[in-house]
Formats: sequence, C-alpha cells, structure tokens
Amino acid sequence: MFLRPTLRLVPDNTKIRFMRGRFLGLIVSAVLSTASIALFFYPGLNLGIDFKGGVVIQARTPGPADFARLRAAFAAAGLGSAGLQRVGGANDVMISLESQATDKATEAAVQRIGAALQKAAPGSKVLGTSAVGPSVSAQLLRKGLLALGLSLLMILVYIWFRFEWEFAVGAVVTLLLDMTKTIGFLVITRLPFDLVMVAAILTILGYSTNDKVVVYDRVRENLRKYKSMPLRELIDRSINETLSRTVGTSTTVFLAALPLALFGGASLSGFAWTMLFGIVVGTSSSIFIAAPILLFLGEHRLRQDARMPRPAKAKSRA
Repeated sequence: MFLRPTLRLVPDNTKIRFMRGRFLGLIVSAVLSTASIALFFYPGLNLGIDFKGGVVIQARTPGPADFARLRAAFAAAGLGSAGLQRVGGANDVMISLESQATDKATEAAVQRIGAALQKAAPGSKVLGTSAVGPSVSAQLLRKGLLALGLSLLMILVYIWFRFEWEFAVGAVVTLLLDMTKTIGFLVITRLPFDLVMVAAILTILGYSTNDKVVVYDRVRENLRKYKSMPLRELIDRSINETLSRTVGTSTTVFLAALPLALFGGASLSGFAWTMLFGIVVGTSSSIFIAAPILLFLGEHRLRQDARMPRPAKAKSRA
C-alpha cells in the first residue's frame, strides 16, 4: 500500500489559462532583456580576475582566518579592492588582486599584501603566487563566450531533431532571453563575472532546457491525443498537467542552492545567487515565454499536421 503525499505545492487538475497572459509575458520579457543588453554595454559586467587579469596569492594563517581583521588590514594598507576567499581548511586563504598600472606597482602591491597579512595574522605563510596576464584573460573570455555559443547551438540541434522546428525556435529564443536577463542580474548585483559565472550560466541553460522539454513533450503527446482541440487550449492543458512536476522540481533545486547562497562564502555565494535567479527565470519562461512562442509559430501548422488523416491500410485479398 502506497501513501499519497499530504503536501502538494500545486493541486491536481488545475485549469489555469496561462495563454491569456501570453502578450503580457512576452512584452515584460522583451523589456527586461532589452534593459539587460543596455546594462551589458553600460556600466558593463564586473569582470573578475579570470577575464581582467591580476594576481592570486595562496596563504595560510596560523589559526582560523579572521576575514574581518584581514580586510581591515588590507584597507589600512590601501588594498581595499583585494578579494578574500576561504579555500580548503579554515586556515587557507586565497587573496585576489587586480592588475596594477605597471609590473612594479603590482609587485609593490603584492609585498604590501604580505606585510598586511603578517600584521593581521602574525606567522602567516604565503604558499604561492600566480599571475593572470591580459592575454591569458582575453583568451579565457573568448573561450567562455564560445562555450555559451556552442551550448546554444547544440541545444538548437537537439530540440530540432527531437521536435518540430517550431519547438526548437521557441526553446532557443527563450533561452537567449533567459541568458540576457541573467547577464543583467550580474550587472546589477556587480557579482564578479569569471569562469565560475560562465559555469553558472551553462548550468542555468541546461536546467531551463530540461524544463522546456518536459512541457514540449506533453504538448506533443496531447497533439496526438486531442486532434480537434484548439492549440491555445491544448497548450494550457499541457502546462497544467506538468505544473506540479515543474514547480516541485524548481522548488527542490531552489532550496538546495539557497544554503550555498546564504552560507557558502565568497567562493560559492555568487554562483548560488546566480543559480537561484536562473531557476526562477527558467521556470517562469517555460510557461510565459516558450509556450506563447510555440503558439504563435505553430497555431496553424501543428494543428494542421495533427488533423491530417492517416493513410488507410490496404485491404488484404482473401
């Protein structure tokens, strides 16, 4: 005997008419994406050391690192822009510093960091120093953007082969809108845009694609099942049938990422906050963006294909 769950985020047999708000959803999405593109050009992304160049110092303090004391010491030494992250154990610290005007200025800043580190935590040791030059950072930026472009292309090819072209176009356009909104979020929050953020955006694209495939699968099944139902009503029915699964999955992933955003520290919080934003955007876009685009592109063709009579089987001769 199986027990049915007593707590449901979405009741069964919902009949919400999502397509009534299709124009509002598309307009709001277009406005937000346009604003995000404008923010991308000004003030622009807060590029991290991976894409802007700088120095990374690995250090170990004699006891658990006191980040407040370290930051105060760096600020007193004129190095308030230096970033601090805990890596490994409680004693291990990673200090990131942006490139200075000249190599000598960068070397002087590294020496000041070492002096400030000794002042805040006597007995600390510098385990290693690595520099990320402008040419390397530019190459990393090109490869990061190439990874985003290739991922969108592969998603387009996958959905095009699995569904009709209307589904593929709707999914890729929606993913582009999701990505632009995420970039706008990064500009507004001033989170450092580095390789970790590229990984976050790729994760968001993968999650959002999976969510849209679930809805599209149900639409395709219902096209075969309800051959006379108008496409607008059929899409509403498909979304309602998958709504419980969509909201449940999104809530689970959201709750899993929330502790990382709140308590993950500088090394994980940026990734987690970006993921939280992407989960909300990806889930809502599956309903209010991808579905209306599918309705506009396939309102005549998909219903026409669904109504086409199957060829009659030839009668066997006795």
